[in-house]
Amino acid sequence: MKLRNYIISALVLAAPQLSVSAKEVQIDKIEAVVNQQVILTSDIKNMKLDLIKRYKDEGKEMPTDQDSIDKQVLDKLISDTLQLQIAERAGLRISDAQLNQTVEEIAKNQNKSLIEMRNELESSGINYKAYIENIRNELTINQIRQAQVRQRINISDHEVEQMINLIQQEGQETTEFNFAHILLKVPEGESDDAKALVIEKAEKLIEEIKAGTNIKELAMSQSEGPKALEGGDWGWRKMDEIPSLFAENFKETDKKGDIIGPFETRLGVHIIQILDKKGASNVMTEEVKSRHILVKPNIILSDEQAKELLTNIRKQILEGTKTFAELAREYSQDPGSAVRGGELGWADPNMYVPEFKEAAQTQAIGKISEPFHTVHGWHILEVMDRRQSDITDQAIKQKAYTTIYRQRFPAEAYAWINELRQEAYIKINNPDYIIEEE
Repeated sequence: MKLRNYIISALVLAAPQLSVSAKEVQIDKIEAVVNQQVILTSDIKNMKLDLIKRYKDEGKEMPTDQDSIDKQVLDKLISDTLQLQIAERAGLRISDAQLNQTVEEIAKNQNKSLIEMRNELESSGINYKAYIENIRNELTINQIRQAQVRQRINISDHEVEQMINLIQQEGQETTEFNFAHILLKVPEGESDDAKALVIEKAEKLIEEIKAGTNIKELAMSQSEGPKALEGGDWGWRKMDEIPSLFAENFKETDKKGDIIGPFETRLGVHIIQILDKKGASNVMTEEVKSRHILVKPNIILSDEQAKELLTNIRKQILEGTKTFAELAREYSQDPGSAVRGGELGWADPNMYVPEFKEAAQTQAIGKISEPFHTVHGWHILEVMDRRQSDITDQAIKQKAYTTIYRQRFPAEAYAWINELRQEAYIKINNPDYIIEEE
């Protein structure tokens, strides 16, 4: 986006020369300005193409209200741009190695080769390079959002203890809900009459849902919530994973098809419909005892050099020149485990980041992995042992902390993005796309 201002200027300067042509040429328009960056009509078009493909892959039909979809897409592009600007100022950038690993994983999950995936995207009208860069942006946004929102969430020991008690009281049996959500914002500082109008609108939407209208279609066109483009679908959530703003409105007796709301929170007026419900039993957890060596790339040590260093470290271990523990103490940049010779102790792999989790779950006992990449850097890993175990006190405590964090994260992330929008210069050129802010 940095070059767009120059590109647009060049197009404007070239316009008189273009006018002599008998054929009219459609020039990419600026739909919005976000601080010093622009969002173009082509950006909206590209995101819509990606959205259409996603719906097609899932066997769903896109809603027909294109104006509402364009508004939702522009809304997301504005939020994404602001978050990418924060990431750029923080010096956060996804490495090519991490990006390639993610793209390969996407292709693998679709049972396609990279060439097959590229051909399919291009046949759908999606530019492959733009698609790859969009993945980099999504990874960047996820990391900067996690980092920024984590600072806003303070969890006390007392809260963790209360959650531990709740988890233990619930026992093994849990309930999961699949639900869709619509959020209608109430403009800040507006009168009670304005709030009443929003509630009235919510009640009319509920009547439409009861009359048979799909709540996902309404969410796509009407919701101002974080998952509007997904039809408001939050997927399957256990009771302790439902965002705290919603959780108090759910009951164990709620059943498929039930509508919850309208109810108010500090974010606005909400409507929820239970799409499905199921009971689930916790199973024994397979824990792993492992050790690793972490090397982080930096301005001196490139990504490739970090990987090469770990390859040489692994070779020394396999040849018996030095032990894993010796090399971990010498080279590992994970201070907590380095002093213990790289040992992480017994843990549930689910507590690790996805790439590390997969390695811990699939690596053969006693084997040293090839170097692999995560958000933390490059690792080699040895799984020392595995065991089937009930959740330990440490794991219960971690689960309690994670549960509270996940409950608070959506509301805090939403509030953080709203603050970014309020502090930013945002100019929307198409009056039909004006997005009401809180």
